[in-house]
Amino acid sequence: MSFTYPQKVLFKHCDPAGIVFYPRYFEMINDCVETFFDEVLVAPFSEIHPDSGVPTAEISTRFLAPSRLGDDLKLTLEVIKIGGSSMRLSIRASCDQEVRFEASSTLVFVNEKGKPQKWPETIRAKIHLFMEDGENEE
Repeated sequence: MSFTYPQKVLFKHCDPAGIVFYPRYFEMINDCVETFFDEVLVAPFSEIHPDSGVPTAEISTRFLAPSRLGDDLKLTLEVIKIGGSSMRLSIRASCDQEVRFEASSTLVFVNEKGKPQKWPETIRAKIHLFMEDGENEE
């Protein structure tokens, strides 16, 4: 299954030429991930972060086409794999059927000292359910 996050390209995302400045894509990716945790996993960062966290341990991105001020992007998130304390994601942004960027990232669930720890069972179960829903789609 996939999670879709709409993102309008705003003035704050752009360089003086009106094209998205690439670091802003990483903010959009994080907004997508944070919303996924909130809406799908029902595990808002505001509840997770007081005594643990979900930092990005690795990210790889391919920029395929520029995005411009006013574009309506659609970020699509898929969970590729869940490990003991990590989760591998794929995120693709498109506009009018044109892919603008593709990213893959690894998130790690950590304790208050920044050390990896196992996903809480409630979150793990929701991640598995999300992944299984995708396997049942035709």
